[in-house]
Amino acid sequence: MSANSIGEALDALSARFTAMPEAARVKTPAAVSTLVSGLVCETRGPNGELIRTDVPAPMGGTGTGPNPGWLMRAALASCAATGIASRAARLGVKLKALEVSVQGEADLRGALGLDPSVSAAFTGQVMKVKIASDDATPQVLEQIVRWAEEHSPVGRTLCSGNEYTVEIDVLPNEAA
Repeated sequence: MSANSIGEALDALSARFTAMPEAARVKTPAAVSTLVSGLVCETRGPNGELIRTDVPAPMGGTGTGPNPGWLMRAALASCAATGIASRAARLGVKLKALEVSVQGEADLRGALGLDPSVSAAFTGQVMKVKIASDDATPQVLEQIVRWAEEHSPVGRTLCSGNEYTVEIDVLPNEAA
C-alpha cells in the first residue's frame, strides 16, 4: 500500500471516529495459547495467526521458538514502526529507512521465584529508532517518532502500569 493510500485510509477512519466516537471502542480479539509439550506453546489468533514459543534450554525448554519476552519486545518494536510509518504517511513524508529495536534487562531470579525482592518484570527497556527521509528535516522526523510513541497501543499499555485481571477456570479432573 502506498503512503498516499495509507494516509487516505487513516484520514477516512479518523473522520469516522470523530463523527462517531463510540465506533472507536472495540473489544480486541483473544490470543489463545495452548501448551503443546514441555514448555512449547502455540498461540492462535482469530484469523488463523499462529505463533509457537519456547524458552532456552537453561530455562527448561528446547529453544525451538522465540521466547515470550522476545515477542513482547517484538510487539513493541513493530507497533512503534507501524505507528511511525503511519504518521509519516499521514503527513506526506516518504521514509527512506526505518528500523526500530527494543532491548532491556531481566533478572531471571524473579522469573524463577528465587528471591521475593526481585521482580520478574523486564527493566531498562530501550527503544532505538533509526529513521531517514529525503523530504523531512531531522526535527520533523523526531516529531513523527515522538507522536507515534505517544500513540502506540502496545507502548502505552506496557508503560501505563494498567492492571489486568486473571480469571481462572479449573477444569474437572477426568481421572476422578
